[in-house]
Amino acid sequence: MTKRARMNVYFDPELLKQVEALSLRRKVSKSAIIEAAVASFLSGDTADRLEAAMSRRLDKLGRQIDGLDEDLAILGETLSLFIRFWLTITPPIPEAGKDAARAKGVERFEGFMQMLGKRLATGDRFLKELSRDVETTNHNLD
Repeated sequence: MTKRARMNVYFDPELLKQVEALSLRRKVSKSAIIEAAVASFLSGDTADRLEAAMSRRLDKLGRQIDGLDEDLAILGETLSLFIRFWLTITPPIPEAGKDAARAKGVERFEGFMQMLGKRLATGDRFLKELSRDVETTNHNLD
């Protein structure tokens, strides 16, 4: 058994309550908790573990950002293709029909906004559908 030396230290009352609570939860002595904390602090490996954890987190964030960049590119291309298609096939509206066309446009836009709200509320996303469609198409081609 290792020889131990006694040391008297002072703690903030809140910190001491936390040590006591941990001692009860883990069923170890307060001295063991304090000794482990001091050893970890002095060993220097805490900084290495923190750096490794931060590195993993940054890698994960980087992958998420890459995914968002790809999603944004897909959305941009989708929107630009739709706009080009719509402008190409939509004939000009005669002056006499413009009021009716505006009213129909408002009605369609309200329907679009309702559908968008429902899809956002349910978690249905265009990019998820797109990836499912692409996977299905790829499997069918194999």
